[in-house]
Amino acid sequence: MPIGFMELHLLKAKGLNATCFFGGMEDPYVLIQYEGQEHKSTVAKGRGRKHIWDEKFMFKVESFGSKDKHKIILKIMDKDSFSADDFIGQTIIYVKDLLTQGVENGVSKLPPLKYRVVRADQSYRGEVDVAITFTPKVEDELNIEEDIGGWKESNYYLS
Repeated sequence: MPIGFMELHLLKAKGLNATCFFGGMEDPYVLIQYEGQEHKSTVAKGRGRKHIWDEKFMFKVESFGSKDKHKIILKIMDKDSFSADDFIGQTIIYVKDLLTQGVENGVSKLPPLKYRVVRADQSYRGEVDVAITFTPKVEDELNIEEDIGGWKESNYYLS
């Protein structure tokens, strides 16, 4: 049973690495991974140095573990028509503190922030803007009585 839900809002990117033969990146998309769950964005709108997604993705948060366990990985890819898609770079966002704060306060949010994109050679190239909201699951207290039963279901009432 999930302890809550995390919504990732993928906003935009700028300054990404040029991968096309002609020097520009035409078709970037993002693979978003969290705890064995994966989503794929659409190809971004925009050309040249600025790309816009404005998409939201929902992830189930199952449990708390080590800090290394609670990370979101965004892999930025460039879609190619005639060859394999190119890996542009990735961003890792650690969210354990966000989850802890959400459980304590009922909800927690990271406003839109810029995260640097790290290329395969460990250099930086561009940035991606992301906002995250975590909402813990609230148990429905009204269903507790239905699960246990009441005096009307007891043998004493029927006698």
